[in-house]
Amino acid sequence: MKALVLAGGKGTRLRPLTHTSAKQLVPVANKPVLFYGLEAIRDAGITDVGIIVGDTGREVREAVGDGSAFGLDVTYIPQEAPLGLAHCVLVAREFLAGDPFVMYLGDNFLVGGIRGLVDAFRAEECDARILLTRVAEPQFYGVAELGPDGEIVALEEKPEHPRSDLAIVGVYTFSPAIHEAVRAIRPSARGELEITDAIKWLIDTGHRVRSHFVTGYWRDTGRLQDMLECNRIVLEAVEPDVAGTVDGLSEVSGRVVIAPGAVVEGSVIRGPAVIGADTKIIGSYVGPYTSIGEGCVIEDAEVDYSIVLADSAIRGVRGMTHSLIGRNAEVTKATGVPNAYQLMIGDHSKVQVRA
Repeated sequence: MKALVLAGGKGTRLRPLTHTSAKQLVPVANKPVLFYGLEAIRDAGITDVGIIVGDTGREVREAVGDGSAFGLDVTYIPQEAPLGLAHCVLVAREFLAGDPFVMYLGDNFLVGGIRGLVDAFRAEECDARILLTRVAEPQFYGVAELGPDGEIVALEEKPEHPRSDLAIVGVYTFSPAIHEAVRAIRPSARGELEITDAIKWLIDTGHRVRSHFVTGYWRDTGRLQDMLECNRIVLEAVEPDVAGTVDGLSEVSGRVVIAPGAVVEGSVIRGPAVIGADTKIIGSYVGPYTSIGEGCVIEDAEVDYSIVLADSAIRGVRGMTHSLIGRNAEVTKATGVPNAYQLMIGDHSKVQVRA
C-alpha cells in the first residue's frame, strides 16, 4: 500500500504567512504540521510516499528531503496548479500504479493516527474507506450520509441544509478503482476536480464505499484559531525537558521544554510551553500553550497562547495573546511621542489593538 500526501495549495486562510511559506510547514509545538502526517503514515506501516507539491515545492523538499528521517521513501510529484484533490490523483497515476493507497491532506492535524483506518481498509474489501467525524457546523464541510451498515450512500459539499453532522476528514483510502472515477468526472463550478465527485461516481456505479470514524482529535489547520488549538492539544502532552540554561532568578513551572542552546534569564515560564533552540527569554513572561521557535528573542515582554516562528523578536510588548508571529518578524514597543501605533501590515493580515 502507498500513500499520497497533498502539500500544494495556496493556504489563503493563513495569509500573509503563506505568501512566502507552505501552509503545511507552519509549526505546531515547533514541528511542522506536515511532519505529524508523515509520522502517522509511517506508523500505519506505509513507507512508499508520494508528495504532491506546487509553488512551495522547494521549501517542502528542503524540509522533508528523501524521507529517510521519517523512515519513508519519498517521491515528489509536481502539480502545475491547484486544480482539485481528484486532479492530484490524476497527476500521481504513474507513482500510484495499480496499488491501493491512502490519500492524506498535509494540512490536516490528526491525533491518534490512521492505523485503524488503514487496517480496516485492508481487512474488508471495498473501493474506498472515508474518514469521518461529527462536527457542530456541518454546513462548512463535505458531509456524508450513511446507510444502515455504515456504507456511504450520499455526499454533499458544504450543504445549506446538511442531512447529517458527519464531516469528511482529509484522509481517504482508495482501491485502483478511483483512477477510473477521477477520469470520469468534470470540473466543478470553481474549476476543480473534486474528490467528493469522484467518490460519488464510485457510489453511483455500484462500488463499495465505507466509512470510518476518527477516534482521536482532528483539525483542518487552515485558520489561526485551528493552529492555536492544535498547538494547545500537543502541548498538553509534552514531557518536561530543560536542556537549555535557566538562571536562578527565573521560574519555570509545569510541562516546559527548553531546547539546547536556549537561555532564560529573569523570566517566568508557565507550561505547557516549548522554547526552541538558541532562543533567549529575558525579563519576560511566557504563559501556557505557547510555542517559541528557534533563534527568537523575547525581551521585557509577555506572551501566552501563541505561536512564534523562528528568528523573530518580541521586545517591550505586554499582553500578547492568541497570536501567530511569522519568521524573522519583529514586534517592539514604540518610543517617544506621539503615543501612537506604528504598523506595517501585509495583505490579508489581521491585527487587534486595545484603543
